[in-house]
Amino acid sequence: MSYNVAIDGPAGAGKSTIAKAVARELNLIYVDTGAMYRAVALYMLREGVDLTDREQVADRCIRADVTIGYEDGVQVVFLNGENVNAFLRAEEVGEAASMISPIPQVRKNMVKLQKSLAAKSDCIMDGRDIGTCVLPGAQRKIYLTASSDVRARRRYEELTAKGESADLQKIKADIEDRDYRDMHREISPLKQADDAVVVDTSDMTVEEVIASVIKLCSRE
Repeated sequence: MSYNVAIDGPAGAGKSTIAKAVARELNLIYVDTGAMYRAVALYMLREGVDLTDREQVADRCIRADVTIGYEDGVQVVFLNGENVNAFLRAEEVGEAASMISPIPQVRKNMVKLQKSLAAKSDCIMDGRDIGTCVLPGAQRKIYLTASSDVRARRRYEELTAKGESADLQKIKADIEDRDYRDMHREISPLKQADDAVVVDTSDMTVEEVIASVIKLCSRE
């Protein structure tokens, strides 16, 4: 039986950063479910699909062949055979992913792949509904969160460090809007699993969060 760790939490809480680090330390496969949804969203944007037209999105999502590969221990997301890692962190892709992820057909396709990956490998998976829907039987569940102010500041600093222009107040508003959509969507809303441990990273360094999660996930 594979060993699975589920990490859930709102946008910008640092789930991917922490999960990657913990995966390296505990020799787990890292599965970034958000990247998988972003790949589908990227396909929709490239194809000019109206994201508010749920039927159109449901119909076209089956044409977005999303697969996962690993190169030197790093997850690579392929969209119809193309490595799209470089495009997945764009703001518009993240917003689009948040809009299409509640659509049943999109979720059905992604969850099937995620469950298959977890059944075959010891892995750590992060997202919005991993502990509640995708891997309800995961041996460890963690709900990683932080205040919207802290999450907005982190994103602002990330963008400005790359030389990109950014509006802190707009980033915060976007994060809070995404939180609301994720928590109130009809299918698999973002929420803490009953048996998940909450880790609030608002006043913690990345190193402190990593150490805390490693301790929680150790199989010893």
